[in-house]
Amino acid sequence: MALTKEEKLEIVKRWQRNLKDTGSPEVQIAILTEQINRLVEHLRRHKKDKHSRRGLLLLHGKRRRMLRYLARTDITRYKEVIESLGIRDIFGALRAAKEAKQPLQEVQSKNT
Repeated sequence: MALTKEEKLEIVKRWQRNLKDTGSPEVQIAILTEQINRLVEHLRRHKKDKHSRRGLLLLHGKRRRMLRYLARTDITRYKEVIESLGIRDIFGALRAAKEAKQPLQEVQSKNT
């Protein structure tokens, strides 16, 4: 159920920004996503495993906080992460960013 060293190393290599990067939000979100996916599969087979369900909820909350931080700090990296990992935009951050850019474009077009 837990990730092996090799699997975690593959995820880190895929998402790291430089050679020594192991703690960037992208890497952490990717690792949490893989752990969440494994726990979901486990819980499909073992429906009464309440302890693992609690662990799943904790991991999900941690990933949600990391995603919120990434959306606040760098919306382009947030968009890249959620698209490639197949995570929904639960905060509406992309919609909010699009709406924030739209009025600026409308004002510029009215001035010309």
